[in-house]
Amino acid sequence: MKLDEIKEIAKGHSIKIAKAKKSDLVRAIQHAEGNEPCFDNGKAEHCGQQSCLWREDCA
Repeated sequence: MKLDEIKEIAKGHSIKIAKAKKSDLVRAIQHAEGNEPCFDNGKAEHCGQQSCLWREDCA
């Protein structure tokens, strides 16, 4: 997902986006949605969240 798209989602959750990195924004969105803020933590193969919106970009 492109950074502009992530910023729009973040805005929808009232998350401040100024100078935030992609991974920080995604984790903030995950937290705001009540999910584990696990994006880009190196455990994508073991997380079990196959339908996660961020799965394609996760490492």
